[in-house]
Amino acid sequence: MTDPFPTFEVIPAVDVQDGGVVQLVAGERGTEKQYGEPQAAADQWIQQGAETLHLVDLDGAFEGERVNADAFETIIESTDADLQIGGGIRTAEDAFELLDMGVDRVILGTAAVETPEIVAEISERYPGSVMVSLDAKGGEVVVSGWTESTGLDPAEAAGRYEDLGAGAILFTDVDVEGQLEGVNTELVSRVCEAVDIPVVASGGVASVNDVLALQEAGAAAVVVGTALYEGAFRLDAAIEAVSE
Repeated sequence: MTDPFPTFEVIPAVDVQDGGVVQLVAGERGTEKQYGEPQAAADQWIQQGAETLHLVDLDGAFEGERVNADAFETIIESTDADLQIGGGIRTAEDAFELLDMGVDRVILGTAAVETPEIVAEISERYPGSVMVSLDAKGGEVVVSGWTESTGLDPAEAAGRYEDLGAGAILFTDVDVEGQLEGVNTELVSRVCEAVDIPVVASGGVASVNDVLALQEAGAAAVVVGTALYEGAFRLDAAIEAVSE
């Protein structure tokens, strides 16, 4: 299995709701701020040097089925960047459809928690293609668009999914998500230490220093949303900083 992140990456998020790019605060529906069209956002980040795009169907995450597939298909067809897609992927068939189209990684959250064997099923056909999303609120894994607590410890859960064949872990600290108030590196470090597969950190990044802190904590990459859309720093500046 090849390493999806041979060098540390700064990955811009393209979160889509009702066909447009949005960012939520602490994962709460109704807190969203609009940032234009998905294709325009994707083009902007690729022009600034993004090697990977992080695409999330927020409607899908909340409603349990893919809602914004059309917006993502346009991006899939128009870019050579690596693509990781999540939100509303609840069955192996959903995942296979995306992977057959050329998506590099599918992000499974609720489905992986509710039916862990789906990770092994998808990984058998597409080794390394499953990124399991572990979203933590109050130190516990939450599902269904961050609305239901599972009681699972993120580090323990990460190890479990590695054993099932997951190629990477996406760890989101929901408590700091979208608030531009900084990151919690302690939790990230714990998850990174629990597994040998790459851990991609997400949530709370407000500055290039936060990006560097997550790199130092052991993350293989970081997903950035609000900070980029609000102009807290430029993507190309962050990419330059982590490569020094």
